[in-house]
Amino acid sequence: MTPRLRKCDESTIAGRLAKAEQFLEGAEIIREFAADEQDIADAYVTLCVHCGVAAADVICCIALGGHVQGEDHNEAVTQLSKVRPDGAALGNALRTLLGMKTRAGYSHEHISTAGCKRAQRAAERLLQAARERRISR
Repeated sequence: MTPRLRKCDESTIAGRLAKAEQFLEGAEIIREFAADEQDIADAYVTLCVHCGVAAADVICCIALGGHVQGEDHNEAVTQLSKVRPDGAALGNALRTLLGMKTRAGYSHEHISTAGCKRAQRAAERLLQAARERRISR
């Protein structure tokens, strides 16, 4: 089945990039003010996931003319992996974040400190790639 790509215009790109920035900034703020990082690990990772998804949308909008619309996160990873250069690495970063989504947001199990670091690195990688692609247009 062919994924549904939602076409993007400059407003979409700017809006999704702004959201990605906000999500990562929010994650860093709650981590900074937490008495114990483990107390906010799930919220932190959830915000990193949202950052990564929004940044991936920006990257796909710029490179492919649209981003995946729908519930199948695997399609988003597949589309992001098509982007050149670095599509495979960017797809892996998004896959890492999406793999943590259920545990962080819907499970009784908590994300570890190592998981927080992985989520941070993945979100930052995607956000940086989105920023760079937007600037170089």
